[in-house]
Amino acid sequence: MSPPSRVADVFRTFLLLGLTAFGGPVAHLGYFRQEFVVRRRWLDEHAYADLVALCQFLPGPASSQVGFALGLLRGGPLGALTAWAAFTLPSALLLMAFALGAGSLSGPLGNGLLHGLKVVAVAIVAHAVWGMAGRLCPDRRRATIAVAATLLVLAVNGPMGQLLAIVLGALAGGLIFREAGQVRPAVLNIGLGKRTGAACLLAFAGLLIGLPLLAQAGIGQGIALVDAFYRSGALVFGGGHVVLPLLEAEVVQPGWVSPDAFLSGYGAAQAVPGPLFTFSAYLGMATNGVPGALLALGAIFLPGMLLLAGTIPFWNALRTRPGLQAVMRGANAAVVGLLAATLYQPVWTSAILGPAEFALALVGFLLLTVWQRPAWWVVLLCGLGGMLLGLPSSP
Repeated sequence: MSPPSRVADVFRTFLLLGLTAFGGPVAHLGYFRQEFVVRRRWLDEHAYADLVALCQFLPGPASSQVGFALGLLRGGPLGALTAWAAFTLPSALLLMAFALGAGSLSGPLGNGLLHGLKVVAVAIVAHAVWGMAGRLCPDRRRATIAVAATLLVLAVNGPMGQLLAIVLGALAGGLIFREAGQVRPAVLNIGLGKRTGAACLLAFAGLLIGLPLLAQAGIGQGIALVDAFYRSGALVFGGGHVVLPLLEAEVVQPGWVSPDAFLSGYGAAQAVPGPLFTFSAYLGMATNGVPGALLALGAIFLPGMLLLAGTIPFWNALRTRPGLQAVMRGANAAVVGLLAATLYQPVWTSAILGPAEFALALVGFLLLTVWQRPAWWVVLLCGLGGMLLGLPSSP
């Protein structure tokens, strides 16, 4: 494919995901794996797991960073920006409309649809865990690391447990697999050099230090808004719900947004596809209209993308070294355990409330694994199934 064709392919694929990828960041990783590893074969299982592990290490929205990296791999820097925009804008526009007063889904059918979209996340994540476990945990030692990571994440809830599981898994891999034979991982053509990477890291640090100074100087509300959302995106690991306390401190406590408006927007963010970081578009819209929404949306994603663009040129070279390959074997097994833990809590516990939801999730899993239907097809089916389950029973 020519470069313009590749970028167009990135746009089409990520736009469809942006319209249908419900279920939060862990489910998004399952959608990405199904689309780009299983169906399109843009990269292999090991390279994908390496990307996931790297993005879990870095601050920022992990699933959006993985999407950014996939766009970078397929279409270079323009492909990366295209992937981010196509995956992010659908939910951002919906939340901006909600901030203007658009109603949310309600009633039995609306509530059933939302619940069906939670159920489809069970099928998507279960499919990802099943497929990744078979390839990344092929022996007893890596299976043990994965199970240990699952237990650790369940015991230590939140991003700290996830980070700790990957770090300990990486350390275990470095100790256990030191004598294992070296493999030749596929070279990822990411289109960024080390000088560009270093410039991105400097830009990340410069903005993190400089924006608060400019905001304190009282240059304008726009700078204060960018500073608040940039710091929120730069100081959170794992993304998703973890960013909410930081956003609440930045926009509710200063009085920019009322507590009721904050909670209302958070509820709406649960009902839309795509990354939860697009909640920033709602908050920016409620603060300063469309300009505020665009500034907030760009500012909260920017630090994570700068960090990834700054790190990935060095990581791509380092991952070929035998010592790091041993570390990545353990880290990738821990990623499988992390996904298994989140499959249970919160994906399973919030969606599977009885036999009907279990049956719907099982059908979705069958369609993905045996019939190999695309994820968006299963989303539509489970959404319809949720609406049927939401219908009131006949008297």
